[in-house]
Amino acid sequence: MDKIDTIDAQILDLLQRDGRIKRKDIAEAVGLSIPSVSDRMRKLDARGVLTGFHGTVNAKRLGHDVMAFVFVQSTGSDHYAEFIETVSALDEVQELHSVTGDGSHVLKVRVRTTTALERLLAKVQAVPGVRGTRTSLVLTTHKETAYLTAEPMVLSSLDD
Repeated sequence: MDKIDTIDAQILDLLQRDGRIKRKDIAEAVGLSIPSVSDRMRKLDARGVLTGFHGTVNAKRLGHDVMAFVFVQSTGSDHYAEFIETVSALDEVQELHSVTGDGSHVLKVRVRTTTALERLLAKVQAVPGVRGTRTSLVLTTHKETAYLTAEPMVLSSLDD
């Protein structure tokens, strides 16, 4: 049975809060040696719990002032794989989710201008199987995080 214990959960918490934290500091915080922390991190990576280390950039500082959620209505599942592949390849699309309710997919997109958003929407609407889109512009973001609380547990299957 694949699981994480209290120390693994502490390591995950520390890494999520500061991706640059030194292994020495993690070791001190969890009461292990540096090699033990390195081994645990390697195992968390191998088991698909850690999926990478990324820098977080300020989108506005890079000129990407427009964030929107695009709700996509499809004509059915005939073009599902093509839609996923095509839309996933668009750099402006930060997230792509299959959903229930109104529409079949939700996209989180960031662009520089509303003109760029209009061009992106035209690309999405041109994908075979797309019946239409509905877009909501974000005015203010009050919270945006990828942080997840980690606790001792049996890991879920990657197939779930």
